[in-house]
Amino acid sequence: MVAVLTGAGVSTESGIPDYRGPAGLWRRDPEAEKLVTYSYYMADPEIRRRSWLMRRESPVWSAEPNAAHRALVDFERSGHPLRVITQNVDGLHQVAGLPDRKVLELHGTTRYVACTACGARGPMAAALERVAAGEADPPCLECGGVLKSATVMFGQALDDQVLARAVAITRACEVFLAVGTSLQVQPAASLAEIAARAGARLVIVNAEPTPYDSLADDVVREPIGRALPALLADLRR
Repeated sequence: MVAVLTGAGVSTESGIPDYRGPAGLWRRDPEAEKLVTYSYYMADPEIRRRSWLMRRESPVWSAEPNAAHRALVDFERSGHPLRVITQNVDGLHQVAGLPDRKVLELHGTTRYVACTACGARGPMAAALERVAAGEADPPCLECGGVLKSATVMFGQALDDQVLARAVAITRACEVFLAVGTSLQVQPAASLAEIAARAGARLVIVNAEPTPYDSLADDVVREPIGRALPALLADLRR
């Protein structure tokens, strides 16, 4: 089995910015980080209002899958065992055609909303329609609780079950590709070491050095839209 950990670099070629990078949103506007920080979000209705406006204007809604997303779909459809573990919340792997069961979203998805009180979930599109109709901070329709995107905000822990599945996939794979991720955000970054220690071939594809490069069998600095299709083509032979 091939396991692929994808980070923000996979989606930048689709026009979705890297929030943490040198030119990322958090570096340019530190106040924007409050919009996705759980404690601020829950305490301040004005933060929530600004968060909903940010969601409406997100580049996710106009983004299209790029060559890297399509290469993963082609690889999966060729019959090779594949699992994608993603740090991204944009859902582009599924938009490209990967089945939901083949994608593990470590940080959740921005395409759904979740109630912080009762846990009810629904499509983000419906919530954004309510915002467009004049609800600045739309409450949960089930219980009236605070709604948020179904993502893991800063200050929230990853779902234990999701993380356990990611570790199990990583330990079972023969090849582990870490693509477009700085491997600095834990616990996702530790998956690279888990793969290497379990005997998998570790390949890191990233523009900048990562803390795990020394463990990798191969480190690739080429653009992801070119490098990942080539790597997957080699694995199909």
